[in-house]
Amino acid sequence: MGNNRAQGIQTIKKYLAIGIVALVGIILAWFILSMEKTTVEEEHDAGIEKPKNSPQAKGSHGGRLLSRDNFQIEVVLDERDTTPYFKVYAFDKGNPINPDEVKLTIELLRLGRKVDVINFGREGEYLRGDRLVEEPHSFDIKVFAEWNGQSYQWEYLQIEGRVELTPDAAQAAGIVTEIACPVQMKTVLELPGEIKINADTVVHVVPKVSGVVSQVYKNLGETVKHGDVIAVLDSREIAELKSACIAAGKRVELARANFKRKERLWKQKISSEKDYLASRQALAEEEINLHAATQKLLALGFYEADLKNILEKTDESLTRYEVRALYNGVVIEKHISIGESIKEDADIFVVADLSTIWVDVTVYARDLNMIKIGQNVTVRSKILDLETDGTLTYLGSLIGEQTRTATGRVVVQNQNRDWRPGLFVTVELVRDDVSVPVAVVSDAIQNIRGRSVVFVQQGNLFEAHPVELGRSDGRWVEIVKGILPGERYVAKNSFILKSELGKSEEIHED
Repeated sequence: MGNNRAQGIQTIKKYLAIGIVALVGIILAWFILSMEKTTVEEEHDAGIEKPKNSPQAKGSHGGRLLSRDNFQIEVVLDERDTTPYFKVYAFDKGNPINPDEVKLTIELLRLGRKVDVINFGREGEYLRGDRLVEEPHSFDIKVFAEWNGQSYQWEYLQIEGRVELTPDAAQAAGIVTEIACPVQMKTVLELPGEIKINADTVVHVVPKVSGVVSQVYKNLGETVKHGDVIAVLDSREIAELKSACIAAGKRVELARANFKRKERLWKQKISSEKDYLASRQALAEEEINLHAATQKLLALGFYEADLKNILEKTDESLTRYEVRALYNGVVIEKHISIGESIKEDADIFVVADLSTIWVDVTVYARDLNMIKIGQNVTVRSKILDLETDGTLTYLGSLIGEQTRTATGRVVVQNQNRDWRPGLFVTVELVRDDVSVPVAVVSDAIQNIRGRSVVFVQQGNLFEAHPVELGRSDGRWVEIVKGILPGERYVAKNSFILKSELGKSEEIHED
């Protein structure tokens, strides 16, 4: 009996505790709801809707839908053509409102605190802004509306093309910024070109006599100097010419000795003047024969020292013929081998002086009126990272029937042989020297979705500004529209921002 009563008391206490907890929960719920209602009413009383953190509401025309009480407006940024503008539709309880009854203004706060104020007027069934919405379409938007004696205000963000980096992160990424400013720009005409051997310095080496090759001293690519022996032939023709020269030399010696003897006897009245004159004539004839023999050898490339050796060292091989280089240069062709029998007109070596080279320039017909002989040009090879200056020395008078181009020529110094014949290059000619009001370095230009952009910095934010490009000189690019003088832009490694922007857009699309 006592146990049943105790159990009953415990049960009552249990239910009483549950009831107290439930009552406290109801009171707390009522309090929270009252606080939320008060907060909402305070915001409504202030007349400002801030849907910044709320999901974007879409209207029937695809724009941003802003609501308060029964009044709604739909803000549409029409970007279907090259002149984007705002269109705004107004509704009362979902039903269209006569646009004439609504007074509307939109303020766009851009990066850098620039504010665009747009007023609206009726156009058909909607209100249209009185000014174009310039790129980039990234800003804080404030909407001010009046309808039916009430004022309304909304704020929201429209962000595109922005990347945020701390100073440390930007420095680690190698981001370098510059100030957009006026630039004295030399606009250039770029033409294709090709490195060619300077034909004026090409020498074809021929032996001038027939013979059999006994020695070869030079190979392709080797350097030769004037007077170097580059090959040796065994030649019967040379042997005959040397023999004739030696014989003529011996006859001159004999004739000279006989002349001296006859001269001495004539002076001593022992010999007649007739014998004296005959000996002098004989000496002159032999000297003429020797001169003729030596001239034949000199014409084949022998030197005076060689002739002296031939006359003094009669025991040396008479068939030896040394082929010598006539100019400094590099062997670019070789057509000779040991043991080969060659003719006197064989093209056995081709030597070229590569200290200067030609650049053949392809000049299109439309550019001929801008090119003159004597113009300074810049020759550039991106592959080898080479650049040099030169002067246009030749411009062809004829246009190719197939290519419809003319050929220009530039002579370039090549002491270090960095410029190799056959290399394709770009030739730049200065076309204009002008001052442009704003320009950026060419590395700052990026392409995003088919549009040229430059990243502009404001604090930790980097925003892609679509730009309209003008003239370029290779280093600088004129900005016709999209950036103002004095704005700070990313001049180096802007591709990193483009990559980061692509990642953020992928995340947004997901």
